[in-house]
Amino acid sequence: MKKLIAVALLACGWGAAEAKVTLPEILSDNMVLQQQTDVRLWGWAAPNGNITVKPSWSDKVYRTQADGEGRWILSVATPAADYTARSIEISDGEPVVLDNILIGEVWFCSGQSNMEMPLAGFDNCPIEGANEVIASSSQWKGIRVATVEKNGQLKPVDRCKGVWKASSPENAPRFSATAFFFARMMNRVLDVPVGIINCSWGGSKVEGWLPAEIVSQYPDVDLKRDIRKEEPHDWWHYLSPTLMYNGMLKPLQNYTIKGFLWYQGESNVGSHKTYGERLKTMVDLWRKDWGIGELPFYFVELAPYGSFEGTGSALLREAQYKAQSLIPNSAMISTNDLVEPYEAWNIHPKDKKHVGERLAYQALVKTYHVGGIEADSPAYKSMTVEGNAAMLDFVHADNGFNRLKGMEGFEMAGEDRVFYPAQAEVAGKNRIKVTCDKVAKPVAVRYAFRDYFPGNVANLRGLPLIPFRTDDWE
Repeated sequence: MKKLIAVALLACGWGAAEAKVTLPEILSDNMVLQQQTDVRLWGWAAPNGNITVKPSWSDKVYRTQADGEGRWILSVATPAADYTARSIEISDGEPVVLDNILIGEVWFCSGQSNMEMPLAGFDNCPIEGANEVIASSSQWKGIRVATVEKNGQLKPVDRCKGVWKASSPENAPRFSATAFFFARMMNRVLDVPVGIINCSWGGSKVEGWLPAEIVSQYPDVDLKRDIRKEEPHDWWHYLSPTLMYNGMLKPLQNYTIKGFLWYQGESNVGSHKTYGERLKTMVDLWRKDWGIGELPFYFVELAPYGSFEGTGSALLREAQYKAQSLIPNSAMISTNDLVEPYEAWNIHPKDKKHVGERLAYQALVKTYHVGGIEADSPAYKSMTVEGNAAMLDFVHADNGFNRLKGMEGFEMAGEDRVFYPAQAEVAGKNRIKVTCDKVAKPVAVRYAFRDYFPGNVANLRGLPLIPFRTDDWE
């Protein structure tokens, strides 16, 4: 018996020593690596095994040693971006070669279903222009996308599924539409490859992207409850906190990126009082986890959805706008104008092209410092009352607005706090005059401040006026 055990142990030891190095799926053929920095590569090998890494763009050989559990990590310097296909050989005695690698700009995209929503659309929810975009997708040789498979876990894991795909009609239908349109604009302007990691889960709350040690401090969250055991359908899993952080985000935090894009909030409607601080906590944590500085964080305002009477979504949008002032190196884009009347009850509006492009404008202006582009929407600054008129001043409207009169979306209230439709017109630089024949003494003005109330005011570059209210009434 002892002899048999010894033989078995010897066989196991030999297998471990000769095992081929293994890599996380995110390190795959077709990947994009962040340019002109030290990118991290990592994986698993025999315990204490020696690892060598040979990138095709350099004569340098990088070496490290796996720890006692076989884990290893090292950093490799990357050159300036171009469209040359590169390769990397990683070996612990038996080489693994990654091919067709591009060097460019890498962005991490996360959130819920409107970020997840692919170019192919969801059932009864199309993406505008999808067939043409998919058919012509091969022309974007520099765009690559890695879509992370949904993987809800109660405890942190170190692996998740999701490999890089080149842009082609076969692959593009499964690409995040918002992220693809972002990448397309970035590629056109910067003329460098763009890599997208799409790590999103429809319906997820911000708490789902945070770890237990943080969420346990929130009095409205019950970590003892595992909704996965209570509901028979997989699509309910997103309601449990921490699942996405543990199973999808944590395994990717070694991948070197340029910044974050975030499109989420629908599932946090009703929690507007805590949303801004929790979003800030999430961003702070992610930046700490990646450990490469104050990475930019650009995010999307909720689109109009629901009834004219409700204001739950409007309050969440307000919290999103205010979150910009809480989170350094962040910015929000407005989507108030990107819905059709028939989409009032469609949580997935079809226009993702302008969403992606507006995110790109933020990145191009604030991260890459490209001149001549406008990125910020007009936003409310202050109000004064002159007789029966409210005079509103705005920022990011230095050259005025897209119309002189016929502005839709304004409401006014007096001391009774009852809002009535109001008339609005340009009254000077950065200024709009608002009046209402039912309100003799204005006290408050609101613009598009309802669940579904698209306005028609924008600046000269077509960026929409951000919904707002001058009051703080609940």
